[in-house]
Amino acid sequence: MAKPSALSKGQELTGNGANLGAMLAHWRQNHPDAYDAFVAEALRLFPEYSAFSLESHPDGSVSPAFTLLGDVGVVNAANLSQGTLHVLGVIALTLSPEPPSVICIEEIDRGVHPRMLREVRDAFYRLAYPESFGLTRAPVQVIATTHSPYLLDLFREHPEEVILTQKRGREAHFERLSDRTDLTELLEGGSLGDLWFSGILGGVPEERT
Repeated sequence: MAKPSALSKGQELTGNGANLGAMLAHWRQNHPDAYDAFVAEALRLFPEYSAFSLESHPDGSVSPAFTLLGDVGVVNAANLSQGTLHVLGVIALTLSPEPPSVICIEEIDRGVHPRMLREVRDAFYRLAYPESFGLTRAPVQVIATTHSPYLLDLFREHPEEVILTQKRGREAHFERLSDRTDLTELLEGGSLGDLWFSGILGGVPEERT
């Protein structure tokens, strides 16, 4: 995601997000409302910056960049953290004028500061529950994995959204958290993240006996 991308590859965000700059350039020209919304959200989430821009390179490619507060310098994509780039990709997905019907993300919290995880969750809620945000488009199914107890905590009130995966040999077993009859009792004794981390809920590596 930190590398410049050719403008010709900007119609839709690729699976690895490598064409983020080109896609935003496409939005700027063809979907200015989406581009403006992206910039506003990026600056809201990263208040250390005063402006967002797309850097043009001699070969015609583009890449994202931020201007630090006080105009004390530009931070280009190559110097942005993995977490920042990951969040920019999330914003782009959730503000897309034509989002895909299904989005799958491995380690949705990758590189993201724990204090920003609620923003990531809410961004994907915008995709999954558009009517709650005043949008009329069809909902998007979001499938994401995580090993973060902090992110899991954010679903305490929505256990139906959580599926625990337990690996047994070559097989994977799945259990919807809301199907547990003892969940209410368990939550009285601790946070959802702590319960998962302790192994009570399963979905953790098996210990050798």
